[in-house]
Parts: sequence; C-alpha cells; structure tokens
Amino acid sequence: MTGNAALAGLTARMADRTARIGIIGLGYVGLPLALRFSEIGYSVVGFDVDPGKVTDLNARQGYTRYVGNRTEEVRFASPFVATDDFALSAECDALVLCVPTPLGKYHDPDIGYILDAARSIRPHLRSGQVVALESTTYPGTTEEDMLPELMRPDLEVGRDVFVVYSPEREDPGNAQFDIRRIPKVVSGVTPACLAAAQALYGPAVDTLVPVASTRVAEMTKLLENIHRAVNIGLVNEMKTLADRMGIDIFDVIRAAATKPFGFTAFYPGPGVGGHCIPVDPFYLTWKAREYGLHTRFIELAGEINRYMPDFIVEKLMDALNGARKPLNGARVLVLGASFKKNIDDVRESPSLLVIERILAKGGEVILADPYVSELTLEDGRVLTPVAADAATVAGCDAVVIATDHDAFDYEMIGREAALIVDTRGRFPASDPKVTRA
Repeated sequence: MTGNAALAGLTARMADRTARIGIIGLGYVGLPLALRFSEIGYSVVGFDVDPGKVTDLNARQGYTRYVGNRTEEVRFASPFVATDDFALSAECDALVLCVPTPLGKYHDPDIGYILDAARSIRPHLRSGQVVALESTTYPGTTEEDMLPELMRPDLEVGRDVFVVYSPEREDPGNAQFDIRRIPKVVSGVTPACLAAAQALYGPAVDTLVPVASTRVAEMTKLLENIHRAVNIGLVNEMKTLADRMGIDIFDVIRAAATKPFGFTAFYPGPGVGGHCIPVDPFYLTWKAREYGLHTRFIELAGEINRYMPDFIVEKLMDALNGARKPLNGARVLVLGASFKKNIDDVRESPSLLVIERILAKGGEVILADPYVSELTLEDGRVLTPVAADAATVAGCDAVVIATDHDAFDYEMIGREAALIVDTRGRFPASDPKVTRA
C-alpha cells in the first residue's frame, strides 16, 4: 500500500464500521471504551494480561462498579472477545493502549506497561493500522519512548502505520459525562497520523479537539490533573486556616461559588486519591528536571494534600479528648475506603492513610463501604467492611466520614453517632457532635 492508500483504506473501514478495534488494557479506561465502540457497531478485541479479566469478560461478567460488578452482565452490542494472545492484534485495524502508568518506588514515572504493550504488538504490526496511546504520561513518551519500541524497519510511521496520542478523560462514577459527551483531545506523530486519529475517534465521540503535536496532548492531560491537584491543595490549606480561625470552610466555598466569573469551586477532603491526581504531577516534575527546572508550586500542593490524613487524625484525637476518651483503645468507624464517592476504586485513596494512622495510634478501626469487599493495608492487614447500620454506628466511640457515599444513611448516623469527624461537609458545623476536618 502507498501511504495515501493506507490512510484512505483505514478511514473507509472506520467510516463504514467494518474496522476491528483492539483495546489493550481492560481496566477503568479500556473496558468502557470497548463498550462504546461495540455500542456503535464495531467488532472489538480486548487484550489483557490478567487471565481473570479475560475469563470474566468472555463470560460477559464485569469486575468494577463503574461498568458493572462481578455479578452483573456486561453487554456488548457487537462481536467481542477478550484474550491475552497478542497475535490477534494483526486482525485489528486500530489498537488503543489503555495501560497503567504508575509511579516507581522513588516517585519516578513507570512507563513499563506502555513499552511492554508496544513490544507485544510490534511483531504483528501491519500496514493500514492506527496505534493510539491513551495512558497518562509525560511529554515525549509517544515519540521518544514508545515509537522506537513499536515500529519495525519495514514500516514507516505516517505512511504505513499511524501513531497517535489521545489522553483518556474518564471520571468514574460521573453519570453526566460519558465517553461520547467528553470532548477528546487528539494528536498524531504526523499530519496523516492526526487524520487517522480523527477517523478512529470521530464515530465514538461528539467533539474532537485536534492539537499540534503529541507533546501538546501529553502536556494537556497533565495540566488538567495538576490543575485539580493544585486547587485541592489550596482549598485544603484554606481549610486548616479556617479551622484555626473558627470559620466553616464549606460556608466560605458556597458563598464564593455565587460569583459568576473568575472562581471555580473546589472542595476540601482527606487528601487526593485515584489513578491520576496523586500520580500525574510527579510525571511532570520528573520530566522538568531534564530541563533544569524545579516545579515548586506543584510539589507544594502535593505536600499539603499528603498532610491531610494527619490533620484528620489530629482532629479525631481532639474530638475524643473532648469526650475524655483517648484514641488509644477507641472504636472508630471509618465510612468509605474508595478515593471518591459511589465507586469501588481504592487506588491511592487517602482513606487508607487515615485508617493506618488511627491504627498506629492504638485505635480500633471498623470500616464500612458498600462498594469494597475487602481492604488490604500496606502492612498486609486485611479489613472486611461491615454495614453502617444503627447498631454499628452506636457501638463506636467516633465516626469518621472519609468518603461520603450516597448509600450511607446520614440521618441515622447523625442520630446514633457519639462523635462525627466530617471531612466532606455532610453535616452542619453547628451540630455539637460534629468536628469538621
């Protein structure tokens, strides 16, 4: 095939929906994307190295509350198969990499999953395919790191194979914005690659946002998440100051949010968690060192957010002291283990840090979370959540609202709890039982 013919053929197959889509990584990003492409009529192959996921999905069973838990059926509208055999990637017209990008031991970026995925599909790459990376990473990853591991000498990027970067914009648990409705940033290594990105994502997403380069797209994703991390750090610092001054920070935020311009409301909590906000800033601070820069503002926000679990436990100790009870030996009910409400994702959740600090000071932790079946702490201890019923609430010396799932009965909790340490603003600060943290 010539370059124009390869792109024309790919574009035609995407347009008439005869293209086969391969999704590499069937987690919180990959599985919803696979469902979306299936919904609009494409045949989909899902690749994952976890045999449990492959087995579950071939049996049409999900494994996350975001798309259905293990007892719920996952419905694909068109042919779908899950596999760990990357030879099947040769049968796909598009390959979308949705693999994790965690941090290493010393908070350095770990792009090993991206490079492994590229190496896995390299032997099976053929002319007329588009390879898209969606994983969050630092600027330069697509072209400087992934591309050399992906391409073979007999294939030319932009002529035979089209390599693109389009960062995921998932918000688990947010029913208002799904893949179709969230504008999607797209970029390509060459202009032909960008055209392939538009052909790939155009049928699935209402609004595409083309940008000049993959580096721009990579930096865009980091800016989005760093913007949140910095503003959460700011409001968490404001919370500690407002607490010292006897001011309810939630009242302040509600009043400030009435300004119709120049202000966006961010809310305090026990810190930051999840796959992006605690991780992504380190990708940019690491890359910045290559250019001799120190991202002080970003790192300061991270320090503030990491302090919040300690602040919460200090407020818990103060509340218990007011009732003439030490934390050592106290029964503390922690509500919520996931990093945000109404989902089951506990990755980097500040709730874990709150629990670990309570245990370190001799407190007994009872955990309630309707979305989590068990929680493994860093020291290997396993907590099995219980129901947050009236007897459980009344039987504890204090209740800490770490994650404010809507499933909790807050009216009952307010009635039965001896003390409430509220990190989410669910209860009025004027309630004598309530300590804001």
